Amino acid sequence: MSNAFAPVRLALAAALTLAAVAGSAAQPLVMGLDGAPVAPLSGDTPATVLLFTAVDCPISNRYVPEVRRLAASYAAAGVHIWLVYANRGESPVAARAHATAFDYGLPVALDPGGVLADRAGATVTPEAAVFDRAGRLAYLGRIDDRYLDFGVDRPVPTTHDLADALAAVIAGRPVPVARTHAVGCAIVRHEP
Repeated sequence: MSNAFAPVRLALAAALTLAAVAGSAAQPLVMGLDGAPVAPLSGDTPATVLLFTAVDCPISNRYVPEVRRLAASYAAAGVHIWLVYANRGESPVAARAHATAFDYGLPVALDPGGVLADRAGATVTPEAAVFDRAGRLAYLGRIDDRYLDFGVDRPVPTTHDLADALAAVIAGRPVPVARTHAVGCAIVRHEP
């Protein structure tokens, strides 16, 4: 009787092996808003930014104008900025509505399993991860220093950490400050 299930067990083992290999690939796959796989860290670009966000994070939402400005400023240099929804409970419908309502104009990746968040080490939204052309993490942290803590912000930032990181990566230089503390909403790793 156990021999009758041998082909099923073999197929299951092969599928699990393929899933493990795909999950450990250098370019992790996540979903776009249409449900199709996307690979934000593939392609030949001088820098790729994964900007972690959430539909209900007020700090993320307040950064929309700055994110649009950065995307426009660095588009000509070939920088790709991806909006990444990494909260496990966020639906594609909610993410689509959020990205549309705030008019980001960026490609979107749904990362409910936390593959990209884990690779970057992201823990809050908004948090930016900059990867260089070789796919190495060059910067992780805040967009700027506007927010010092919850409820404590400056009218105008005094440092522009993400822009400084992008300028360094594009020029092929090390990022002067490769890690900064991002203030924001925790990325939810479990079903709410």
